[in-house]
Amino acid sequence: MAEPNVKTTAIDQVARIKDDAKGSPSSSSSPVHAAPEVVVMTTGDEFEEGKTGMFAYLKTRNFYIVLLLGQVLALCITGTNTFSSLLSEIPFSIPAFQTLWNYILLNIIYTSYTLYKYGWKKYVNMITRDGWKYIILAFLDVEGNYFTVLAYRYTTILSAQLINFWAIVMVVTISFIFLKVRYHPTQIIGILICIGGVGILFGSDHITQGSGFGGVTGGNQLKGDLFALVGATFYGLSNVAEEFLVSKRPLYEVIGQLGFWGMFIDGAMTGLFDRPQYKSSVWNDGKVGGYLTGYTLCLLIFYSGAPILFRLSSAAFFNISLLTGNFWGTAIGVKVFHLHIHWMYPLAFVCIVVGHVVYYLGKSILGEARKPWLGRNQERGVAGVGTAREEGVERGEGVACLEEWSVWGERGQLGMRLVLCLMEDGVLRVEPVW
Repeated sequence: MAEPNVKTTAIDQVARIKDDAKGSPSSSSSPVHAAPEVVVMTTGDEFEEGKTGMFAYLKTRNFYIVLLLGQVLALCITGTNTFSSLLSEIPFSIPAFQTLWNYILLNIIYTSYTLYKYGWKKYVNMITRDGWKYIILAFLDVEGNYFTVLAYRYTTILSAQLINFWAIVMVVTISFIFLKVRYHPTQIIGILICIGGVGILFGSDHITQGSGFGGVTGGNQLKGDLFALVGATFYGLSNVAEEFLVSKRPLYEVIGQLGFWGMFIDGAMTGLFDRPQYKSSVWNDGKVGGYLTGYTLCLLIFYSGAPILFRLSSAAFFNISLLTGNFWGTAIGVKVFHLHIHWMYPLAFVCIVVGHVVYYLGKSILGEARKPWLGRNQERGVAGVGTAREEGVERGEGVACLEEWSVWGERGQLGMRLVLCLMEDGVLRVEPVW
C-alpha cells in the first residue's frame, strides 16, 4: 500500500517543478527554450499488465516488422554469400579486403552523423569513456567476417551456412549466462523447430550430393567447415555484444564506432594476412568490381538494419531469422549457379518460418524489446527506435516524468530531450532521450 503514496508524492514534486518552471522568467540566453511539460510513462510491469497471452505479441505491428526485417537481413546475408562464391570462382579471394569497404562506408555515414549530433568535444569524451567496448565489438565482428569469407575458399555456399546454427548456440548460451536472459519454453521449441528445418535442408543436400551446391568439394571441405564454425563463434559473441550496446547507446553511435574501429582492424588484417592473395587473385576481370560493389552494398544494408532488429527482438531471434538464408541461397543458386532445387527445400523454409511464429507464442506485447539487464522500467537503457522504453514514453500512462522538449546546444542546434523519470524505488532521476 506504500507504493501508491510514493508515486503520488513524486508526482506532486513533478507538478511543483512544472509550476516553478512556468513561473520563472524566460531568457534568450537560457539553454532551454520551452516550458517543461509533465508526461506520464509506464513502468515495465504496468505497461504489460493485462496485455499478455499466448498470441499477444503476434497481434502487434512489431511482430510483423520483426518478421519482415529478419527476412530482409537474411536476403542481405545470402547476397553476401553469393557474391563471395562468385568472387571465389574467378578466382578472387581476399577475405579482409572484401569487408574493408563496408567498414569504410559505415564510418563515413554514421561517424559523420555522430559528430554532427555530438560535436568534437562530446565525441572525444565518448571515445575516451567507451572506446574500448567498441574496439572489442569491432574485433569480434571483423574476425567473424574474415573466417566466414575464408570458408568460401574451401567449401560450398550451403555448407558454409552452418554458421547460422552454431551462432544460435553461442548466442543463447552467452545471453543466458552473462545477460541473465531467461527463455520461455515456446522460444526453445521455436529454436528447435528452426534447427529442424535446417536439418531438412542438409538431409536433402545429402540426397542430392554431387549437385555441386552442397556436396563434398575435395579434401578441403572439412577445413572450410571449420573456418565457418570459427566465424560463427565470433559472430555469436559480436551479436550479443552489439545487442547489449544498442540497448544502452544511440544506434548511430554504435554503428559509427563499429565502422571506425573495424576499418583499422580490418585494414591491419588485410595487410598482414592477405598479401599472398593479392598476387594470386585475378584483378583484370571486369566482374570483380561489380561483385565487390554488390557485396559491400548488401553488407551496408545488413549492418544498418541488424541493430534495429536487436532492439525489437534479440540476438537469438536475429540468428534464427538468418536460417531462411539457406532457402534464399538455394533459390539464388538455381538462377545463378544453374542448380536444381529439391522438393524438401520449400518444406524446410515453411518449417523455419513456423519456428519464428512459435518462438513468440506466450510473449507480452513488448516481445523481447524489454531487456532484463536494463532494469524493470528499462531505466538503464536508451529511449530510441525499437526500444521498450520508447514504447513507454509514447503510451503515456503510469509513472510521471518531466520532459524538456527543447534543449539547445551552444551553436543553436537542437540538442537532446531530458526526461525526469520516477524510478521503481520512488526516486526522481533525469535521463537523456536521444
